[in-house]
Amino acid sequence: MLSKGDDFPIHQTPEPIAYSGSDRNFYDRYFFNGYSPDGGEFFAIAFGVYPHLNVADAHLSVIRDGVQRCLHASRVLNMERMDLVVGPIRIEVLEPLQTLRVTVERAEGLACELTFEGRAFPIEEPRFTKRIGPRLFMDYTRLTQNVRVSGWIEADGDRRQLGPGWTGSRDRSWGIRPVGAPDPQPTPGAGLSGFFWQWAPLNFEDRSVFFHVNADPDGKPWNTRAVILPDGAGPDGGWHSDAPRMGDVVLRQGTRHAEGGTLRIPLEAGEAEIRLEPVATFLMRGIGYSGEWRHGALKGELAVAREDIDLGKTDMGAPENLHIQAISRAVMTAPGEPERRGIGVFEQLIAGPYRPYGL
Repeated sequence: MLSKGDDFPIHQTPEPIAYSGSDRNFYDRYFFNGYSPDGGEFFAIAFGVYPHLNVADAHLSVIRDGVQRCLHASRVLNMERMDLVVGPIRIEVLEPLQTLRVTVERAEGLACELTFEGRAFPIEEPRFTKRIGPRLFMDYTRLTQNVRVSGWIEADGDRRQLGPGWTGSRDRSWGIRPVGAPDPQPTPGAGLSGFFWQWAPLNFEDRSVFFHVNADPDGKPWNTRAVILPDGAGPDGGWHSDAPRMGDVVLRQGTRHAEGGTLRIPLEAGEAEIRLEPVATFLMRGIGYSGEWRHGALKGELAVAREDIDLGKTDMGAPENLHIQAISRAVMTAPGEPERRGIGVFEQLIAGPYRPYGL
């Protein structure tokens, strides 16, 4: 099966681009978010391609006035991975690794045109590889880049131009992780005992900070990294640490969401300390992380739908709401440097036991 990608020098195997190894869970995804300087407005976008499920899907979700307004779209991929369009949602790569645009033609009351400009060269996170019993649960690579965002978003006739100071993050990940319908036959010895995930890309005036950790139920990290990256840094720029620590975490009553936290990053002399104060909650199910519109779900030739979530009336302790991004203010201190204030997200997912938090 030849496709448009075969006319570009991007092959990684002897097979056509339409094929991605043999694992049905292979995926290739874009993610974007953006927020106003005070965190009062927030949006996120996801776009995924699932070559062996022959599905592509995309999502836009905007928080306004305490309501998370979500647009979901899914289509049959037809084995053509170079068509970055799902219904009304389209991605354009204007300058690889630097500038991308997302356009949503008006559908179900939502529309946007947004441009994302990288603040520095993207970071490459350590490869995520995790087996559970005999089965490969995750094996993927991700690049992450903090961005400045411009353009506009329209929700139910109210079009708002993004003002000065809008920032956010984008990532690209590809590889293997659970997508589509779950396997109906369980594998002995492959039960997931627990999953712990935190991710915090943060924007300050002259730099970005990145942090992530995957840990086992006893709190031992199996993948973690922190990066302090000045604006304009190249591929080898910034300070990288494999020993960051997120502490001072207290969970909100009845939930698995943090009231805040303190990120500590070892430096050559002392450590950087970043205090996080969540100001709003974004539910990741609004862009396909679980729920009816989960990533890779087969919805037919083309399906488009709207979903509204009243955040003030939602049970934040319900299983479908475990995975969140907490829009957070950040205060950074480091030896010999002035205090810096910024904003970003504190993404969290705790499924199953996590003994350091008493779960």
